[in-house]
Amino acid sequence: MYKRIILAYDGSASGQQALLGIQDLAHWERPRLTLVAVVPSADLDAGTIEMGYFVNTHPVAIEEQLREQLRKGVKTLRTMGFDADGELLRGEVIRAITQYAETQKADLIVVGHKHEKSLLRRWWSGSTAKSLVEESPCNVLIVVER
Repeated sequence: MYKRIILAYDGSASGQQALLGIQDLAHWERPRLTLVAVVPSADLDAGTIEMGYFVNTHPVAIEEQLREQLRKGVKTLRTMGFDADGELLRGEVIRAITQYAETQKADLIVVGHKHEKSLLRRWWSGSTAKSLVEESPCNVLIVVER
């Protein structure tokens, strides 16, 4: 079924939930997992804002933070028994993830999502998960943080 899975990961609570929820896929044929994080381009896009990078827009600091999150995430997946690696991408979040998924011939992209309570916050942040569904070259599993 799903042999090549990309997990879009930013270290957030919804991202952690998606990471840990992947264990439910254990009954599948032990897919190859790649945890990806995106160092945003100079222009902050909706995905970048939703993932919280607007707090610290210094690219080097973001890159270091993402590398550490990837390292921890890959370690968690390997501890769970998965064949996993991490990949740091650069650019606009949605475009970088979908292009990577296409070049890797991914069967599935997994992404965490948190419902925003405030209408203004929902409008401001856009929806990475929704945009990903629209642009993805493969199926997308959205793990919702409640």
